[in-house]
Order: sequence, then structure tokens, then C-alpha cells
Amino acid sequence: MTSRFERYIEEIIRRTLYEGGSASNPEKFSFYPPRDLWCFPKYPSRTDILPRATDLVQALKEFLERNKDVLKEEDCWLGTWLNPKTDEVYLDVSTGCEDLEAAQKLTVQVSSLEGRRIVAMFNPKQNKTIYLWEEERGD
Repeated sequence: MTSRFERYIEEIIRRTLYEGGSASNPEKFSFYPPRDLWCFPKYPSRTDILPRATDLVQALKEFLERNKDVLKEEDCWLGTWLNPKTDEVYLDVSTGCEDLEAAQKLTVQVSSLEGRRIVAMFNPKQNKTIYLWEEERGD
């Protein structure tokens, strides 16, 4: 019999590979509906960037274990993204901001503090990705 945790992991992978990403609460094994919120990694140095062919089940289990404390923070959730430009899977400790300008300022600050650039922000309600660096935008 498949456990609730295993079904949750399978659903994360399905949503990431076939819908482009997911936002969920690992403690409750629940997924968030699309929100009008600019989402980005709160701790980019913790982001895992993986080839699509990776064993995502194992990678997700390891990521969740390694980040269980910060994923419990009130403004955090597990965010996943399939980067359409690189076909890589991103596993993030995500957060978000309703205001686009504030979100852009926060991503620059967090990138600087963490020593790792945030590639993009995503708004699930608008289904819109904003790439933050010229090479990611294709400029």
C-alpha cells in the first residue's frame, strides 16, 4: 500500500514535470491553489537544481529532510519548478510577495545575502514567469 507521503511525492513530481511546478506544504502533504503572489526562493543557497533525468523521488526526500526546519517557517513552502529554458528541476524553500516591485527588490537582496542568484519569479495566478538576469531572459 502506498503511503500518504509517497503519494504526495509522486504528485509533486507529476505537477512539476507536466504542469511546470508546484507549491505545497510538506507537513500537511497539501498543495496550494494558484495565488496572485510573486514566488521565489527565500533561501537560494538551499535550492537544488537537478537534471530532469534525476531520481526525483530520492532527491525530494533528501531535500525535504535537509530543509525540514525552514520549511516550517510561516512564510515558506516547498516550491518546485521545471525551467523551460534548461529542462532542469528546481527544488526551493519558497516564499512570496504580492507586490511585483517589492518582490524584485527582495530577490536582489536575498540573492546578495545568500551568494546565489535567483533565476526567476513566478506568479501562479497570472501564470507568468519573470526572469531576473539577462542571460536567463535571453536579452
